[in-house]
Amino acid sequence: MDISSAIFECSAPDLDSCPDESLPEFAFIGRSNVGKSSLLNALAGQAGLARVSPTPGFTKLINIFTMNKTWRLVDLPGYGFAAGARKDSAQFNQAVVNYLKHRTNLCSVFALIESGLPPQENDVEFVEWLTRNAVPYVLVFTKADKVTPAEAEANIAAFRSRISAWFETPPRIFTCSATNGHGRAELLGVIGELMAAIAAESGAKPQAAPAAGQRRSANQLARANRKRRPDLNRPW
Repeated sequence: MDISSAIFECSAPDLDSCPDESLPEFAFIGRSNVGKSSLLNALAGQAGLARVSPTPGFTKLINIFTMNKTWRLVDLPGYGFAAGARKDSAQFNQAVVNYLKHRTNLCSVFALIESGLPPQENDVEFVEWLTRNAVPYVLVFTKADKVTPAEAEANIAAFRSRISAWFETPPRIFTCSATNGHGRAELLGVIGELMAAIAAESGAKPQAAPAAGQRRSANQLARANRKRRPDLNRPW
């Protein structure tokens, strides 16, 4: 998949403030300081798309970007080190809970985990929460350029072992580096696969976002129908 355009849509404080549900959405979330903003910029090919901050837990709102006028990239607040989170616990704000559980056009979550660390309890807890709440996700191990391949493989294997009892078919796992671009094509490929599956399921190509004047009616229609999320590539 190629990215021809990336446009900032909005920063939403809660689910009701998010745009209409007419476009498929792909959300990125991880423990604070996992390198999420840098990865999003690398995926979009725009250095300033998501703001990178040296302060862990900087992202506080649900930041939404429209990509290629046909799907949305969603930057969710991180968990763990963010102000207000309990120490050593994968706490995340209620807006994120509501988004993940009730956003009907959410196609997949990209759960980001730092490849240079052994399994962290808040990462394990968050992935368990995703699984228990039937939220579709893939695992993405970041900062692959910061560690040796052997170290990354050992940490990934340890994480896989921690979660293996939760399902018969494990989630898809990817590694990436925002610095050298490793994994970018694979992650965009996941989005491309899901978009193609959605188009095949609906019998039509994904449509562009509605005009501003149409957004309210589109939002009301989506919420009234509450269509079930596409049952695609779920890990359970």
